[in-house]
Amino acid sequence: MRILVQKFGGTSLSTPEARSHVIRHIRKALSEQYKLVVVVSAMGRKGEPYATDTLLDLVAANGNSLPLRERDLLLSCGEIISAATLCSVLNAEGIPAAVLTGAHAGILTNEDFGNAHIISINPARIHELLDQGKVVVVTGFQGKTIKDDATTLGRGGSDTSATAVGVALKAEIVDIFTDVGGILTADPRLVEDARRLTQVSFTEICNMAHNGAKVIHPRAVEVAMQANLPIRVRSTFAEDEGTLVANFDALNEEGGDVKDRHVTGIAHVPNVTQITVPNLDGRFDMQLRVFKAMAERQISVDFINVNPSGVMYTVFDYEGDRACATLMEMGFEPKLMPSCAKVSVIGGGIHGVPGIMAHIVEALTNEDISILQSADSNATIWVLVKGADLVKAVRALHQMFLSEKSLS
Repeated sequence: MRILVQKFGGTSLSTPEARSHVIRHIRKALSEQYKLVVVVSAMGRKGEPYATDTLLDLVAANGNSLPLRERDLLLSCGEIISAATLCSVLNAEGIPAAVLTGAHAGILTNEDFGNAHIISINPARIHELLDQGKVVVVTGFQGKTIKDDATTLGRGGSDTSATAVGVALKAEIVDIFTDVGGILTADPRLVEDARRLTQVSFTEICNMAHNGAKVIHPRAVEVAMQANLPIRVRSTFAEDEGTLVANFDALNEEGGDVKDRHVTGIAHVPNVTQITVPNLDGRFDMQLRVFKAMAERQISVDFINVNPSGVMYTVFDYEGDRACATLMEMGFEPKLMPSCAKVSVIGGGIHGVPGIMAHIVEALTNEDISILQSADSNATIWVLVKGADLVKAVRALHQMFLSEKSLS
């Protein structure tokens, strides 16, 4: 049995015209003799009636005191509406279809309401319906606990649902359909000549997703990577194959994007605050005290530099004041620089290649951009810049590494 999982995001389902494109992709998959599972997100975006953010606004407007368990019950409604709507359209088009909620599809999670993690999937009910010749429409973003309580998987959870279901079914591939044509070398709102990548490795797209690229959720990629399940990121509104995400070895083909490519893309995260905490009294446990305090207050820290003279790290802007107050209560004298941006140069070919950092510094220096902080890993080099320099920095780095001239 050849099984294909297709996932459609909210903009792909929000209008009759958009749903007609969805039906076209479903018909094409069926004509290729696939058994088909379709995972759906809630329809539309914030402000539209059934979008997840709209449901959250409903909670906020009515006291904002709904417990997390009950909030997950409400948020799961958006995907149910999408699934039922698509099922109705499919049956009207003569395509037999049936809906399964995350619970019906056998998705078991922990009890971390609002950001649950999948423990296991029992796909028996999905197989039963596939054997009946039906397209199985599964509500993304949701599962159930061992007590049968509804849970949601956090932002981007429908992507995770799709890849996890694909792994459980031993699917041939998972197609993630969005309103863009694939994975680009940079945010096209910042870089006009951003190019679509035809192929990227799991490691590269994980780094891009973790560092601000929003096309696919990193948890979804990690699930697929562990099972070596290929993903295609495609546009609902086009016929091309989009971007293939797979193991690096599978990409090393003649003409593939990965061959001799050091840098894959430029990603960015805006609105972060740099915090510098000097170790004024030379206490050996100073760093431990700082990061333990952040953890106890559930303040997420990033871009960490530790040395005997103190620590430097970043938090999101909205956490800056709270982090500062915490540190001052402990007797520290933190220095804050708000409204910064983290810019990432990502590529599986970076490691061990001389000159990458020199080119980064050259590109930014030419634009009079100061590097406030930097760090690196095997596949990513990060630089922190002032928020006002974000657009210039992304464009300069893209021009240095990914323009047609730089690749020629």
